[in-house]
Amino acid sequence: MRTDVITVHTGSRPSVRDITAEAERFVSGQGDGLLHVFVPHATAGLAIIETGSGSDTDLLRALDELLPADDRWRHRHGSPGHGRDHVLPAFVPPYATVPVLDGRLGLGTWQSICLVDTNGDNPTRTVRFSFLRG
Repeated sequence: MRTDVITVHTGSRPSVRDITAEAERFVSGQGDGLLHVFVPHATAGLAIIETGSGSDTDLLRALDELLPADDRWRHRHGSPGHGRDHVLPAFVPPYATVPVLDGRLGLGTWQSICLVDTNGDNPTRTVRFSFLRG
């Protein structure tokens, strides 16, 4: 298995960062197999969605409605409402697996691999790519 870790700067506000280009570079020329993407953080996740059409903003709005950043959470360290960030991975998992065909991601036309981070307290994230040859 081949593996690598990248660093992604997400900033101090909730964000959806497209990491498809980095994933494509990682699998380029690798033949057939599976790409597993993993975020080793308790407050971030991965989503395969369309970007650039407003879906990324819609996702953040839906998460904010579902998991409001208010004082309802028992987990209370960090910024106000930070407890919701620790619940995020139950809804947006910290992993995704994508088929790789002849060294190219097997994503649909409008699909992108995105890092979803609602935690403004941690503006830098790591993402692990692992390629399992078929």
